[in-house]
Amino acid sequence: MTPFLEELAARRRFGMKPGLETIRVLCAALGDPQKRFRSIHVAGTNGKGAVCALLESALRTAPVGRYTSPHLVRINERFFLNGEPVGDATLEAVAGRVHRAIGRSARPELRDVTFFEALTAVAFELYAEAGVGRVVLECGLGGRLDATNVCEPELCVITRIGLDHCDWLGDTVERIAAEKAGIVKPGVPVVLGENVPSVRAVVEARAREVGAPFFYAPDLASEADIPAAFPLAGRFNRENAVTAIAALEVLSGAPGRADLLSPAAFSRVIWPGRFQSVGPYLVDGAHNPPAARALAAALDEVLPDGTKLDLVFGACGDKDVDEVLRILRPYVRRGYAVRTANPRALEPAALAARMRAAGVPATPCESLADALARTRPAGVDAPSLPPSVLVCGSLFLAGEAIVALGACPWASDRFDPSERLRVP
Repeated sequence: MTPFLEELAARRRFGMKPGLETIRVLCAALGDPQKRFRSIHVAGTNGKGAVCALLESALRTAPVGRYTSPHLVRINERFFLNGEPVGDATLEAVAGRVHRAIGRSARPELRDVTFFEALTAVAFELYAEAGVGRVVLECGLGGRLDATNVCEPELCVITRIGLDHCDWLGDTVERIAAEKAGIVKPGVPVVLGENVPSVRAVVEARAREVGAPFFYAPDLASEADIPAAFPLAGRFNRENAVTAIAALEVLSGAPGRADLLSPAAFSRVIWPGRFQSVGPYLVDGAHNPPAARALAAALDEVLPDGTKLDLVFGACGDKDVDEVLRILRPYVRRGYAVRTANPRALEPAALAARMRAAGVPATPCESLADALARTRPAGVDAPSLPPSVLVCGSLFLAGEAIVALGACPWASDRFDPSERLRVP
């Protein structure tokens, strides 16, 4: 990471600060770059990043950007331009302009710009400078007060909503849905992915309130409309694909016309760390109960009845760890607790105790490499084996795992392909 991006990363110390005044002032200092491209704004609890990746893949027939979070390995992954993460030099140059804009301003709102606010401003400036016609923007937290919500979208998309970040967004799915629906703008169409009826009612009511055309994705598209070359595994990714297809139909002005989707539209999508298969390892970023339920459904699809996996698990203390473990327990024979690269991460000993309390025999490990070494099948051709190890609990852990396994698409220059499954 270059020096200024390291300084931006240090802004994590200001934590989350919901509200739009700071980002509005910062964007104004930059000349409001978010107004110089069309945007598709995506919110939701789970699946929003995958939907962004699918939309960007389908729209790549013209210059297109994609801003998502968090990153798995490198910060560059948050900023895609025409199908590739932006390079270090480009990112540093744009980030430098944001830094100078903050330094020049006397506005008190810019004294404590958060990490996410700064990176969002970097994204706006980067895509405006690149001259792209369209950018797919993922909300970071919530929607109504998320920094991305200063964009002027041509389409809003809301994916599946569940209980997560309850301390910030509310303790019911209806309250969380109201926060996510805060991205809906007057006259701007909104597409809602598959959800429970109470969530649909909240989003539909918000759309009516502001005069936004409302579309329910399952009414417009189905799994039968997904192109045959779709590369992402798991039912939850098929649900995400249906949402993306519906969004593309609305964007094209022909809702319900799935035949407008190019067969190659999704074939090039890359969304690592989400039910990603690497030899006998399945790597997934599931970190909350809704994601764990989606992961369990995906496991039901690929595992023979009664199959149990080793679980390499790392989690943050502010997540509902016990419920995630309860959901995954039927698929686990034994567990290995690791610490993720996150200041909020649980220590292995404490996490192993939580795993044992949930009915998972667990061992604390010194590192992820230690856990992978303990679980790697010995004396066989590992890449050809069926799944036997599940790595999950945190997107931070998923990122570490795909690097350790040599399966990170943006770090391939660091790995010898013949060593993909070699664990230090």
